[in-house]
Amino acid sequence: MKIAILKERRPDEPRVAATPETVKKFKGLGIEVVVEAGAGEGASLLDAAYEEQGAQIAPDAAAATAEADLVLKVRQPLPDELPALPRGVLLACIMDPFRARPELDALAQAGVTGFALDFMPRITRAQAMDVLSSQANLAGYKAVIDAAAVYGRAFPMMMTPAGRINPAQVLVMGAGVAGLQAIATAKRLGAVVHATDVRPAAKEQVLSLGGKFLAVEDEEFKAAETAGGYAKEMSAEYQKKQAALLAESIPKMDIVITTALIPGRPAPRLVSEGMLRSMKPGAVVVDLAVENGGNVELARPGEIVEVDGVKIIGHRNMPGRLAADASMLYANNLFNFVSLLFDKDSKSLKVDWDDEIVKGTLVTRDGAVVHQALVPTEKGE
Repeated sequence: MKIAILKERRPDEPRVAATPETVKKFKGLGIEVVVEAGAGEGASLLDAAYEEQGAQIAPDAAAATAEADLVLKVRQPLPDELPALPRGVLLACIMDPFRARPELDALAQAGVTGFALDFMPRITRAQAMDVLSSQANLAGYKAVIDAAAVYGRAFPMMMTPAGRINPAQVLVMGAGVAGLQAIATAKRLGAVVHATDVRPAAKEQVLSLGGKFLAVEDEEFKAAETAGGYAKEMSAEYQKKQAALLAESIPKMDIVITTALIPGRPAPRLVSEGMLRSMKPGAVVVDLAVENGGNVELARPGEIVEVDGVKIIGHRNMPGRLAADASMLYANNLFNFVSLLFDKDSKSLKVDWDDEIVKGTLVTRDGAVVHQALVPTEKGE
């Protein structure tokens, strides 16, 4: 069995799908690994480090994928990358399936069997393969660090002979994996942390980290979580009540970090222009959902915007800003996923198409888009 690791072509993507450590693990299983030259440079991983662990270095993508059984990437291939993928090859990467339907169609037409790792089922057996969680964890941490770097004051309370410095007031909107890490990081830096989420289960998690929970806890709130643990889209009436609560709270905040995402839908708008203009000059807002439509009204992908003295951070690919750690976690996720597709006895691919994880992540096969969440769109239903 042969695995190809390709270099990412997107300008904002420094991560890589394998590390020298996971190459060593693959080699230990008897799997041949070919790495495209320069694939790990964005994560400070040089070709020599891969070679030391037994990987072959290929000069380009076509050479890397020649006779490959499986291709591993971080992000879905761009159109000009598809010619390098042999028909019938398996591909595993983050695909953003709901927003990248044309790319999925092209992948299917190219005869590639594609697994979208961002469709990983939220089940216990798949936790070690959950790329969204591993990357969101780093995004939540980095959001606080970036906010602290831009914020012109200290985070912790300090008692000095020259006077007292009050602690920063931080609001984290959305207490999923990214939000919980943001809460924990802001607390470690000494801030007073508040958090809001529409999922009832989030309240206990926020409190356990020392945060203060803000939410309209009515009957709709009590049922605002899907079976998969995601937030449901709330009614206009609830959104209005929650917005009123936030409009009262946000002017008191020094840092606001938004993390709210709903699978298959644009990110919910949480912070309006009016809320931004109500904040104190010097305050900072970080929108982790900026690439999915944004939680913050005036946020712009890839920019830091200033409105009445309030800085709005809209960095793209927040996990990629910690490329070495993000690559390490992602590569481990991938190794665990590939292990599911690999037969140790025959040392070859052996995919159980009825496996819950396989079915949950499979998006293209036999020239068609096949995932149940995407087929209705294909049929126009």
